Amino acid sequence: MRTEPSAPPRRPAVPARRAGGATVVEFAFAVSLFFLFVFGMLEFARAVYLWNTAQEVTRRAARAAAIADFGDAAALAAIRQNAVFRSTPGALALGGDVGDGHVQIGYLSLDVNGNLQDIAAAALPAGRGANARNCTANPQAADCIRFVRARLCAPSSAADACDGISYTPMVALLAPLFSADGLLPLSLPPSTTVLKAESLGYTPGAVP
Repeated sequence: MRTEPSAPPRRPAVPARRAGGATVVEFAFAVSLFFLFVFGMLEFARAVYLWNTAQEVTRRAARAAAIADFGDAAALAAIRQNAVFRSTPGALALGGDVGDGHVQIGYLSLDVNGNLQDIAAAALPAGRGANARNCTANPQAADCIRFVRARLCAPSSAADACDGISYTPMVALLAPLFSADGLLPLSLPPSTTVLKAESLGYTPGAVP
């Protein structure tokens, strides 16, 4: 007697509602990964922009400070604003909270050993004319401004110190990774620029 092969057992059909729910979960997971990748690329591009722009900011500040009166607070404030491409106090474009308040301008002397030395604010010459006289009398004097330095520092830095600036992601989703207390904390470089002091606002023959 001929025996017919038995048909394989049929799997129970998956309810349509359960299959649809699994699809939604998979789609949501894929979309989350996609947007995380997109936001990550945008944040990476912004970080590269800030790293490159930071150096330009300090170059602009140092160039302007080399010919500006170091005793003119308003002029120095304008230099800091212009350094971050602004005409008013505020933040650098796409810089988050990095702005003119992070631009630190300092003055340096050159000692007899050829080493640069910070000149504390209290030890700066009485004026641009006094600095010219100091440098004429002794170019290595501690109160002779020979160089100007600009760098990016945290506004909370102590006098003549430069604390690093923590990188703050613009995308809140990435803050747990790259913020100051994140898994991979980033800091902006100080991007220091040092230039030879020029006129410092002094005009030869003018009353100091």
